Amino acid sequence: MSVESIAIFESSLDEVGVECVRTTADGFESALAPLLDDPAVGAPLPFDGVSLPDAVNTDPTVAELEAAATGVTAAGYGIADYGSVVIQGGAAGEEPVSLYADEHVAVVAADDVLPDMDAAFDRLGADVRDGAGQSIIATGPSATADMGALVKGAHGPMDVTVVLVEDR
Repeated sequence: MSVESIAIFESSLDEVGVECVRTTADGFESALAPLLDDPAVGAPLPFDGVSLPDAVNTDPTVAELEAAATGVTAAGYGIADYGSVVIQGGAAGEEPVSLYADEHVAVVAADDVLPDMDAAFDRLGADVRDGAGQSIIATGPSATADMGALVKGAHGPMDVTVVLVEDR
């Protein structure tokens, strides 16, 4: 983990309107709790010592997904100079369903914050060669100005928070 990359990541997140919450694996659940609006859905987290609380439904029905206020996903990595997170789908092509809620909480390990887009493309290339499924590079809340004025949440979450786990 580069201290400089983390500082740039936090600054870039702030520039795109994303709150960054730093925590340790031991403090994860207490850091996550105030970020969850019910009902919450999520994808299981791949980090050692970090898991979602029971309040987050990891196997939602379509109706539960449509009703979800908060979605929690693991980010494979962050991109410091853009404040972006890379959300990876499974090898079978499934998308992380928690991206559809109005509030998105992305969980990323501090060790997985890359300095720039070149490093991210190198990692994406390695992921593809290793048979990984799709990846989504997300930067801030969803927004579009296709029809004139800027509209948030048109194609995804209106609010995004990144939880940075420093010791996974």
